[in-house]
Amino acid sequence: MPLQGKRRIGKILGIIGICAGVAAGGIGVSSAPSWLRIVVESEAGTPQRTEAGLASAVVKVVEPGITPVDGAYEATAVIFPRNGSSMGSGQPIEITFSEPVADKAAMERAFIISVSSGQDVAWRWYSDQKVRIRPEKFWASGTAITVENGMIGNATIKASFTTGPQRVAVVDDHTKTMSVYIDGALAKTAPVTLGSADWLSPTGYAVIMEQERYSQFNAGSIGLKPGDKGYYEPLVVEHANRLTNSGVYVHQALPSAYGAVGSFNVSHGCVGLLPADAAWFFNTMETGDLVQVLNTGAPVVEPLEGFGDWNIAWADYAKR
Repeated sequence: MPLQGKRRIGKILGIIGICAGVAAGGIGVSSAPSWLRIVVESEAGTPQRTEAGLASAVVKVVEPGITPVDGAYEATAVIFPRNGSSMGSGQPIEITFSEPVADKAAMERAFIISVSSGQDVAWRWYSDQKVRIRPEKFWASGTAITVENGMIGNATIKASFTTGPQRVAVVDDHTKTMSVYIDGALAKTAPVTLGSADWLSPTGYAVIMEQERYSQFNAGSIGLKPGDKGYYEPLVVEHANRLTNSGVYVHQALPSAYGAVGSFNVSHGCVGLLPADAAWFFNTMETGDLVQVLNTGAPVVEPLEGFGDWNIAWADYAKR
């Protein structure tokens, strides 16, 4: 019987990356999800084309209130989260424009963002076509957010979503534990195993991007082949919660790694839990909820490695 299971996807406009969440004694690597279609954009330089040798696309510059149409091209924009969604309190807003935005300040003024909690928000442009928006602190529990622009192309774009309780899982490599807080109250503590010395788990905040009851992990997705250090046969991992595009997860450890949980690190970056704790985490947390990893010695999750926006100080977040 094919493994269907429960699949909860929080990110539709994804950024493709290779998976690095393998555990050397039983925590594996997944291939990138099927909805990831474009390459990771870096703040360190100009985003690169995903296909070599192609001519530059013919596009029109987007200006507020103008509909650029030349017969084949018309400006569009997509808002994430999708209209009607319920998300975790760590989910930034993302707007992806089909064409480059020339006047970013004017575009920001053209949008109306209503936040029922009264929290102020800041805009951070990662490229001429991608911007994210977040408050200083996580969205307040039960916040209703509406994002609306009067006209992009031939239509008004609008999306409304709500947030659930503030759920934050704090993973500490020093204690090999995960502590889950719901609206500030400790709900559960569980032992974990993290990335080994060769594959340190990234630190800082990450946002749960998608959840799969069963996830196919394949070492070939990160370029490992039989005979390579860390190679393993394709396998299925349970209770998988994706944190990064490159494949760092919180998931259920395989039986061969149970002895490491709470004692030492054996993974290639993932956070491994015992079965009962992994099931509780999967059923309690939602896409958009937060996982904070401490004390591994690795750099923080980069913003476009998923939703690492919370690792940028508020004073530095706004950027055009």
